[in-house]
Amino acid sequence: MLRIVNTLLVAVLLVWSGAAGAQDDQPTLLVLGDSLSAGFGLSEQQGWVSLLEQRLAQRGLDYRVVNASISGDTTAGGLARLPRALERFDPEVVILELGGNDGLRALPLETTKANLGRLIEIAQEAGARVLLAEMRIPPNYGPRYTERFQGLYGELAEEYEIALIPFFLEGVAGNPQLMQRDGIHPRAEGQPIMLDNVWMVLGPLLEAQVGS
Repeated sequence: MLRIVNTLLVAVLLVWSGAAGAQDDQPTLLVLGDSLSAGFGLSEQQGWVSLLEQRLAQRGLDYRVVNASISGDTTAGGLARLPRALERFDPEVVILELGGNDGLRALPLETTKANLGRLIEIAQEAGARVLLAEMRIPPNYGPRYTERFQGLYGELAEEYEIALIPFFLEGVAGNPQLMQRDGIHPRAEGQPIMLDNVWMVLGPLLEAQVGS
């Protein structure tokens, strides 16, 4: 298990190194997420983050996209990785897509919320605009837990005055034609929908920055 984790970290560092070496004058958009943003089961070009990079180019928005997502990551893992990513890339925008694995493991909601809050604080202290992607978990965890889990994202967005991306998998989750066999990870066909969910919030923010 340790060897697998080390391999993943090395792979991420290599991706980061490649991204950092090109066009350092570009503003950076950093995605910190789990398997949903890492593109589990897909080629790199099929994931929504790669599609985002293409859309930015098509819209004439000159942003470098760094995908610092790792499959299986939790909010605690994100806390361990974010400071180095912020120091290395100095992003103007950070998209946080974490918490789903906390929920699937039924971790205490107080811990998940505290970790997400700290992630937001660290990014804001570094001068980044933060977008938080709302996650949900299956109803078999019980209505009280699932409702409170979903609610914590809106609470954090209000508390820290940041943009909230409504349910990240809206229009994808629960559709067998768009989901892989595990019922958790979207297929390639679902990635453009996920991007549209993100773009509803991200697009106006970036275009407003360009116009200001």
